[in-house]
Amino acid sequence: MKAKLAPDASASGGAIPREPAPANTASGNPASGNPASGKPVPSAQCPAARALECVGEGWSILILRDAFHGFTRFDEFQKSLGIAPNILSRRLAHLTEAGLLERRRYCERPPRDDYVLTGKGRDFFPVIAALVAWGNRHLAPEGAALLFAERGTARPLEPVLVDAASLRPIAPAGVALVPGPAAGPDMLTRLAAVRAIGADDKDSRAIGAGDGDLRAIGADDRDSRALGADDRDSRAPGADATDPPHRKPSCAASS
Repeated sequence: MKAKLAPDASASGGAIPREPAPANTASGNPASGNPASGKPVPSAQCPAARALECVGEGWSILILRDAFHGFTRFDEFQKSLGIAPNILSRRLAHLTEAGLLERRRYCERPPRDDYVLTGKGRDFFPVIAALVAWGNRHLAPEGAALLFAERGTARPLEPVLVDAASLRPIAPAGVALVPGPAAGPDMLTRLAAVRAIGADDKDSRAIGAGDGDLRAIGADDRDSRALGADDRDSRAPGADATDPPHRKPSCAASS
């Protein structure tokens, strides 16, 4: 299925149009929490804002989706997405610079590269799964056209977000926001504001800051593991339980 995203007409990167950010003449960049770049940054330390800065653009997410399907080559992404080559080149370059994809040369003359998911890229899979589940639940009145299924049995899988220790579902009503070990003044101020809003008790389902002092919690010592130990085909969510045969390099394909 080809995407129907409208590319940005500017030369800065092929992003889908966004609302203009408030005018700000101060110097700065998103990493420092200054919105002068035109990109909204609620907090420089907010993990959600940082994630959106990295992949919060429609084409990038769809490229990652296709990478999980096993696509690695420029022409494969272009055929799947129906995306202009110049936009695809910029998006692949951005994802490579951000560390979600890595280039692997498979042909020297002419130079051609595969774009392979890294560990950081494979860790994005839960986001793709959540988007699929949310889309099926809220944007498919005619019924789901695509489902996750267990390899080998084809048993449908329903992605849910659970706590790793208790295996209980994580929902807004049972979640509080507390500062992490690296929380700075801006994050503490933001959490204090969240806690103040929560004191009004306007919506018991909202995520609020934890009660009492905003104490930092210790770093989790569990390993943050990628989806797989290797690099590509065996982790792509395929149509069956077997991995596709190794593809011989072909210099005829575009990079």
